[in-house]
Amino acid sequence: MPDQLLLDKLAAVETRYEELSTMLADPAVIANRQQMQKLSKEHSDLRPIVETLRQYRDVDRRVGEARELQKDPEMRDLARQEETELAGELERLEKSLKELLMPKDPNDEKNIILEIRAGTGGEEAALFAADLFRMYSRFAERRRWTVEILSMSNASAGGLKEVMAGIAGQGAYSQLKYESGVHRVQRVPATEAQGRIHTSAATVAVLPEAEEVDVKIEDKDLRIDVFRSSGPGGQSVNTTDSAVRITHLPTGLVVSQQDQKSQLQNKLKAMEVLRARLLDRKIAEQEAARSSERKAMVGTGDRSGKIRTYNFPQSRVTDHRINLSVHNLPDVMDGHIDELIEALRLASREEQQRD
Repeated sequence: MPDQLLLDKLAAVETRYEELSTMLADPAVIANRQQMQKLSKEHSDLRPIVETLRQYRDVDRRVGEARELQKDPEMRDLARQEETELAGELERLEKSLKELLMPKDPNDEKNIILEIRAGTGGEEAALFAADLFRMYSRFAERRRWTVEILSMSNASAGGLKEVMAGIAGQGAYSQLKYESGVHRVQRVPATEAQGRIHTSAATVAVLPEAEEVDVKIEDKDLRIDVFRSSGPGGQSVNTTDSAVRITHLPTGLVVSQQDQKSQLQNKLKAMEVLRARLLDRKIAEQEAARSSERKAMVGTGDRSGKIRTYNFPQSRVTDHRINLSVHNLPDVMDGHIDELIEALRLASREEQQRD
């Protein structure tokens, strides 16, 4: 049986759900589109909790009936078996209710900006950065998410010095937010004649896409410079000042964008990236303030530590935050990272429950 505090929370949720159901049938609310959308979203968010609560009550009622039937000698064994089965279902539903009541990350449903940069290891690190970008792209494709390259810097051997991409899809941030950090690879580079294993690294940053309401940016806090684009491109490259560099003066953050066709497009994309980085900084500050509640295992925003190792000779991927190893590296590099993501999400939920 859930404790009284949990029961009180559930009763309050159900009361609010019924209130919203009544309000959403009010013609005055229906006529107010903005209010209708707001209340509909709240109603939709509460529905899984209320439906699970009602399932719990139904199963609890059936448990009581099974206990009553045990008073009948002819039905005792069958009723005991049914009670055992229902008790397991009751336990599962109680666990679900506790998880549903946990505070949700308000950024979970947001699109993301993914940044990958080659770290230590020279050209091999650049090749690994390209492998990681392909891994996340394949993961996104399987979910029918869209991937838009915002900027890309190629390395001479075919890898990537850095790449920045927008990934749009339902729950993109909730799925990929634990990927931020240092990713290490251990393998024999193609250029290694002696067959020695080298260790290289790349950094990954997953930023929730920020809207103007998430981060307020004052015009007086920006310095905007324009300059000539460079590198591969169309006829405008090196002929017009279409590239844009935006400096956020209070924080010193600098964002450059030159991959779009016009100065306006570059400015819009640069502002999008700047908002995402400022929101990410805000989240990191909030996480630091809650450091006593949120352990370093998952979700601290600390990108300085090694989070995962990809060992090619052993076909092994190890996530060091949760001490999980999987031995299907080719599948992982092809975007099958669901097992790792789900394990990290589960670890985060368990951490929240302990806190």
